[in-house]
Amino acid sequence: MSRIGRAPIAIPAGVKLKIEGAHLHVEGPKGKLSIVVPQTLSVAQDQQQLKVARQGDEAAQRALHGLYRALINNMVQGVVHGFSKELEIVGVGYRAQLQGKQLSLSVGFSHPVVIDIPSGITVEVPKPTTIIVKGFDKQQVGQFAANLRRVAPPEPYKGKGIKYANEMIRRKAGKAATGSGAKAAG
Repeated sequence: MSRIGRAPIAIPAGVKLKIEGAHLHVEGPKGKLSIVVPQTLSVAQDQQQLKVARQGDEAAQRALHGLYRALINNMVQGVVHGFSKELEIVGVGYRAQLQGKQLSLSVGFSHPVVIDIPSGITVEVPKPTTIIVKGFDKQQVGQFAANLRRVAPPEPYKGKGIKYANEMIRRKAGKAATGSGAKAAG
């Protein structure tokens, strides 16, 4: 059996669960989330725990068992604590600015890139070179952070661009670092 799938999900105080057939609704202090559980899985509430079980032992069912247990656990954690991703902007003159429900990025283009912030997501810009994306839906937070990073991904020579706070950028040596081709041209 899946180690992740068979682990029970603890339900903290203040979280309401409603199981309606294949639909699972989770409501907490930060918001509401819902998911449709496949027919091959069943979700049962036992006091302050939630258990996900599978009906068979086929490969597809085993894969979905751990996946849906993790998704449901992320929903419970999200409505209680929330999730956040921190991005850093590297480059001379590169900066971010919050303008109401829009985020303006100056990242080396001839114009600032303006991105609408979706509902359910909050964005903070504590410094012009730091962006913090927060929300209660882990998938939505991660997707919005990835969309921001996609505007100007970090390049390998100088490291300029938008990167995650804990991301290591593999750097490459430039043309000047090779040294052998400089005198051969003459």
